[in-house]
Amino acid sequence: MFTGIVEELGSIRSVRRGAASAALSIGASAVLSDLNIGDSVAVNGVCLTATAVDAGGFTADVMHETLKRTNLGSLVPGSPVNLERAMAAGGRFGGHIVSGHIDGVGTITRTRRDDNAVWYTVAAPAGVLRYLVEKGSVAIDGVSLTVAAVTGEDFSVSLIPHTAKLTLLGRKGPGETVNLECDVIGKYVEKLLGLAPDSPPAPPGAGGGLTREFLARYGF
Repeated sequence: MFTGIVEELGSIRSVRRGAASAALSIGASAVLSDLNIGDSVAVNGVCLTATAVDAGGFTADVMHETLKRTNLGSLVPGSPVNLERAMAAGGRFGGHIVSGHIDGVGTITRTRRDDNAVWYTVAAPAGVLRYLVEKGSVAIDGVSLTVAAVTGEDFSVSLIPHTAKLTLLGRKGPGETVNLECDVIGKYVEKLLGLAPDSPPAPPGAGGGLTREFLARYGF
């Protein structure tokens, strides 16, 4: 598990491609301090397992399913990547619950500066947007951010200068893709309530969903 607080920007040293998979060699420094073979590292928000560790970085395998569901397939030598080690049990929970299991790939459609902050609008699949709520959390390329607005086609977040400087997102602009992971709590609630994952979200004020009658029926 991760928290979406990126520790450093690493760099792709090499990419070895198989028929439908890949092995990434990633240059790093901060995340190497206690990294061992078998440990998890979030690479642009994707949970990968370190298969080799050396003085200048580590190697991780990327299976076919991961390449299909993320933008890791577009990485080339020299590409910068966000890196975060798995959360330590005694560490501070600075972001939100991030599993490193990507829900979909979005595309940045526009950016605008707002004094010292930068706003990003990201077009996303309907299957991702259904779990996003205003003032809720989303992980973009592994960065924990607060959702500022949501529409039927996209959502917006705002980056402070610190986040823009220390993460890959600050280097991206319109037309570039990002890995998206929704807050897992919404998905669990949906399943427990027996809602269909492919049904459209109810519009505000439409009724239905969690009602007083539903709670009374189940003892609340």
